[in-house]
Amino acid sequence: MKQIKVNGIIIAENNMGDFDKMLTILTPNLGKIGCSAKGSRRPKSLLLSGTQFLCFGEYMLFKSQDTYTMNSCETIEMFYNIRTDLDKLTYASYITKIINDVTTENQNSFNTLKLFLNTLYMISETDKDLDFITGIFKMRLLKILGFTPNVNECVCCKLKEKLEYFSIKDNGFKCLACSRQDTSALEMSDPTKNSIIYILKSDPKKIFSFELSENCRKELELISNIYLNEKLEKEYRIEKLFLNYFQSVKFIYIIN
Repeated sequence: MKQIKVNGIIIAENNMGDFDKMLTILTPNLGKIGCSAKGSRRPKSLLLSGTQFLCFGEYMLFKSQDTYTMNSCETIEMFYNIRTDLDKLTYASYITKIINDVTTENQNSFNTLKLFLNTLYMISETDKDLDFITGIFKMRLLKILGFTPNVNECVCCKLKEKLEYFSIKDNGFKCLACSRQDTSALEMSDPTKNSIIYILKSDPKKIFSFELSENCRKELELISNIYLNEKLEKEYRIEKLFLNYFQSVKFIYIIN
């Protein structure tokens, strides 16, 4: 039996028996792994806080063939503000569902994990509009997944000016003339266009470092949401995810 140390975040937890859990942990190098945490639901367990949903920590695991068992853990970040705010928790659960769907085992997930943690930090520690945060998250995630839209020119005629539409079907910006026959083309203002370029090309640490008007935020969220649903071939809805999540998971809040 091999012992390994990993950093990771708990993206799903399921109760097993009277005191155990089966966890899904997103790690930078091993991707998404399943791990059993025996006795972690006991009130005095040393694993209790570190095995909660959205806990980011350092974990010592035993590996036997394809099975991981948690030996110990050290909490790095619990995102308490998310746990105590229903709106923040709703949006955090929403992006976690997306992350769970796009990650697999034995996959380098460094960039995905970094984006996920940065997004959770923005949800937890700032007062930015939550739809705005998730819109930025989705557009940057699509780049990581290999769905970077063409934002340098019209995807049809190669014109570099007057790019006023985002084509879901053709993966990028379009001019007015080329968008007329494209039912998937979404109109966007110049600030929204510039924000998409910024999200895709800026340093990962700076993708949230800008502001938009309310109308432009709505444009960005609409484009990001439809584009993500199209590329992942799945419709994500915050309300539905929220209800489904709380039907299946119980939270334990530990306040120091």
